[in-house]
Amino acid sequence: MSIQKEIILRYKSSGHVRFQIPERLCSPEIAIFVSDAISQIDGVYQVNLYRNKKKLAIRFTNETLSFKDLTQQLLTLFTDLENKNFFVTKAKPTKTTRIKNIFSDWQGTRWAKGKYTETKETAQAIGVLAKLGLKKKPEILTNPEKTLINFFNDVLILFLIKTHWKLITKKWLLEPLKYRYQWLTVFYLMYLFIRSKNKHK
Repeated sequence: MSIQKEIILRYKSSGHVRFQIPERLCSPEIAIFVSDAISQIDGVYQVNLYRNKKKLAIRFTNETLSFKDLTQQLLTLFTDLENKNFFVTKAKPTKTTRIKNIFSDWQGTRWAKGKYTETKETAQAIGVLAKLGLKKKPEILTNPEKTLINFFNDVLILFLIKTHWKLITKKWLLEPLKYRYQWLTVFYLMYLFIRSKNKHK
């Protein structure tokens, strides 16, 4: 049976879909490869493949990727991989390997790994900002409230840039008129940010 016929849509809402997937998509190597490949689709910002539950959850931005386009790209991806015999069944893992895979695929472990990466990146950014803040030590002592507000404003800007960077570089810059409202939001936020900096000088 073609793999497309084995993938069943279980849930659909704005920017969120869940599929029931076959066993052959749930081996460790294939699951990682497929998850990474889907993550590369423009407009997709989160992919969770739960091997033990045989579920695939995808979150995407409706502004840049419609449900129809997403399903078409998934169909193309799976068809191409199937034609290359990517889903051919391999030898079953040993008992020790199976136990290890169960723990590594546990939802809590996957969530923790993702949060660890995000926290590490955020901590690195905060560390850079903290070093810059230390250069203004007298200001911290005289007006800690203002310094903390400026600090967290910087963190927020970095977070927004990191979250939307893929959309900015691959969509918004290429079609500025189409995404004019997003650009208006960006300019307005930058205006507020710069005004806040100048106000506290």
